[in-house]
Amino acid sequence: MKSICIAMVLSLSLVGYRTETPLTISGTVYDQQTGVALANVTVLLEGTHVATKTDAKGAYSIRAEKGKYLLFQFIGYENRRVKIGKESVIDVHLEPAKQRLDEVIVVGHGKQVIAEMAGSVANVRASGVSRMTYAPQVFMPRPTNTESYAGITENKFHSPLDEALSTFAIDVDAASYSNFRRFINNGQLPPKDAVRIEEMVNYFQYDLKGPSTNEPVAIHTELATAPWNPKHRLLRIGLKAKSVPADKLPPSNLVFLIDVSGSMMGANRLPLAQASMKLLVDQLRGNDQVAIVTYAGSAHVALESTPGSQKTKIKDAIDALNANGSTAGGAGLQLAYRTAQQHFIKGGNNRIILASDGDFNVGPSSDGDMEQLIAKERQRGVSLSVLGFGMGNLKDSKMELLANKGHGNYAYIDNITEARKAMVTEFGGTLFTVAKDVKVQVEFNPAKVQAYRLLGYENRLLEKEDFNNDEKLGGDMGVGHTVTALYEIVPVGVKSNYPGDVDPLKYQPARERPIVGNSSEVATVKFRYKEPDGDKSRLQQVVVADRPLELTNASTDFRFASAVAELGMLLRHSDYKQQANYDQLIARAKGAKGADDEGYRAEFIRLAESVKLLAKSNDFAAGNE
Repeated sequence: MKSICIAMVLSLSLVGYRTETPLTISGTVYDQQTGVALANVTVLLEGTHVATKTDAKGAYSIRAEKGKYLLFQFIGYENRRVKIGKESVIDVHLEPAKQRLDEVIVVGHGKQVIAEMAGSVANVRASGVSRMTYAPQVFMPRPTNTESYAGITENKFHSPLDEALSTFAIDVDAASYSNFRRFINNGQLPPKDAVRIEEMVNYFQYDLKGPSTNEPVAIHTELATAPWNPKHRLLRIGLKAKSVPADKLPPSNLVFLIDVSGSMMGANRLPLAQASMKLLVDQLRGNDQVAIVTYAGSAHVALESTPGSQKTKIKDAIDALNANGSTAGGAGLQLAYRTAQQHFIKGGNNRIILASDGDFNVGPSSDGDMEQLIAKERQRGVSLSVLGFGMGNLKDSKMELLANKGHGNYAYIDNITEARKAMVTEFGGTLFTVAKDVKVQVEFNPAKVQAYRLLGYENRLLEKEDFNNDEKLGGDMGVGHTVTALYEIVPVGVKSNYPGDVDPLKYQPARERPIVGNSSEVATVKFRYKEPDGDKSRLQQVVVADRPLELTNASTDFRFASAVAELGMLLRHSDYKQQANYDQLIARAKGAKGADDEGYRAEFIRLAESVKLLAKSNDFAAGNE
């Protein structure tokens, strides 16, 4: 009887709770002193897991019940707790935090040192300083989010009757995936333009056979049912670069170009860059050489070119770096290229490795200036690879541009594990090119294909004429690299909204789908590449037969890559996501985890599960449940 009464009370309580209709609360968060709108402020419905963040203009929107409390939190400010009343618009002003950093400026032995006040003045004097100045109430700087991402216009479906050819340059960058991971681990969904589907897919290694001939790259294809629309098909194109033993790799002439400006302060910036570079130093051989160029307010050579066998000397120079000042990125690049040319190795691997957050603000720093400089030096045989660090001010768009124009790759390093992946596990692929200017062109058979769409590669698309033009840049593949591209295909005869309808043409007759002798072929895949020191491209091609597999019979790699692409479409709120959903992609990824020796696929599954929860929370907060 007692349990029945308790159940009745609970039931009545829940009924009463549900009658309170949630409101959509919106507003703007400001700095109390300056009146400036604050981006990236956490807005939490107290006592729940429902939360959101303010956008670039300080605006927020969240679903909550009257009488509840909203908690506003931001680094460098006092927390603010606000009760929800009848008003649906709540603007909030945050007070700067009362925490202060007291500094002692000490001068002694010809050096000026700034130290946090931790001990007594007597202790400081005992260290032998000759003069001391006390500077009170120096407030901690308040972070603002100035990250930038290039806008992406999503690829659409095309009819092969209108556009039979699809052409793009390959992309081996993986920065988008590790940046996405950083957002999710911080409890946020990434901006949609931070998600580049091809980089998400190409973050992972796939079990493809390398070339059995003297060619540097092998090509593979696989056709199966599309997971997010069973009436459609998914074509996977895989490229695999040859493997080369470490003792057969050419000698390297490297220049570490390290940003030591004030924007690189913080544990996930310069200290992580230093640790990453030291991992790379451990991989160097005696016939390799390394110089270090740094830049802040100006650029200078921190270490002249040094043999790779002198690892202690190189690491000591890396450890001596500290962050301070503005960011003369243009001057740093110019000095790094001069240094690389001074020690140029003919037939070797001549490369600059830039470690930065991309925040250039002094000197020739426009994208155009950088492009011209990098293009000129690329033609002289010096490549540029880019490692991105930091959060809140990451200039992703600029760093991707630099790497693309520099015949190099771009990786975002969010932790030491990612540094090990880039610098140790994938050392050969990161630094040593086996095929350059790699371009892919797919011709679709209109007798079999009603429409097709390339997933990702929006910023690597080429005109069809560029495929045979050796003056047009492609992408580079390093030792052991794999590259994957995915096409969604609407077969002929399937009722579909893609690619859409247009009125009949007035001045030319309507074209009918041809019936050709090779109608058993869905497509022909061609790719061109150049030898690392060559100027003339070579051609390979393969035919895709119209023999699609059921998704359950597709390879483990096919199913896993499709799960990554599906998550990318959901993160981008793709117009073409169709029946994509978190549950099915997570289940498919779990079933296609494979050996996973490094644990990267298991990590993806955990991240996808977190994305599902964050997306659900955001939908509730925005009133879209």
